[in-house]
Amino acid sequence: MAYWELGVGSWELKRTLKLTLSYDGTRFVGWQRQARGSHGARLRRGVEVTGESIQGLLEDALARFEGAPVTVHGAGRTDAGVHALGQVASVEVACGHAVDAMLRGLNASLPPEVRVTAVEEAAPGFHARFGARSKTYRYLLRNARVVSPFERAYVWHVPEPLDLEAMQEAAAALVGTHDFAAFGSAGGETKDTIRTITRSEIFPRDAVLQPSTTIQHPGLLVYEVSGTGFLRHMVRAIVGTLVEIGRGWRPAASVPALLAGGSRADAGATAPPCGLFLVRVDYD
Repeated sequence: MAYWELGVGSWELKRTLKLTLSYDGTRFVGWQRQARGSHGARLRRGVEVTGESIQGLLEDALARFEGAPVTVHGAGRTDAGVHALGQVASVEVACGHAVDAMLRGLNASLPPEVRVTAVEEAAPGFHARFGARSKTYRYLLRNARVVSPFERAYVWHVPEPLDLEAMQEAAAALVGTHDFAAFGSAGGETKDTIRTITRSEIFPRDAVLQPSTTIQHPGLLVYEVSGTGFLRHMVRAIVGTLVEIGRGWRPAASVPALLAGGSRADAGATAPPCGLFLVRVDYD
């Protein structure tokens, strides 16, 4: 779908596209394009960072079709080292290329760690972030003495034994509408820390990351959580707390108290980014 928009001195035909992406976030600074200081260095909250962002790469690739700079909006601002299986982005463009041609061209321009899996025409006004109704995240824990070198960038290696039943009890207590201030890091854009979690489960999965393989590795724990919204570092803070419960450092019964007004210092440490995946974004 498209609409006419008044440009500077002329009318311009615009269309809104919905893009679905999958990426290995290991070497990137995260989703968000970084602001630049006066000397050209990228800045994040005033601190200089180096490296490429997923948003910046995608905008550069789209600009080749558009012949002008574009602004892409992502559903979730994944941090450095975090991966995505189903990130969603939206963009307004004036170019008339078919979506199939854009899919091929974008993937030809992007590095192999980033793939656009779908390009679709969207309704005018569609916004990947503000239109999202639910997101699902997955976190992978390798609970074994040794971690395979082929999965070290995609799991948190926790070698000591974990009490899975206690972790499951704690995970279940997170379902519902609560104040998640104890699980949100400073620096987020919102002051409202009330969020609704519709699913929170941790379970064992014996297969390796690629289900088509016949090789088995014991000790893979999967945490999956769905909700209407998440605070900055919220999922990683939850996982860090669950691991402390599994280690016996705190009881599962401590979770309701954290949701009843706890501070970030009261909850567990923030889990490493490497095990986190944005799995899916749902819309009406």
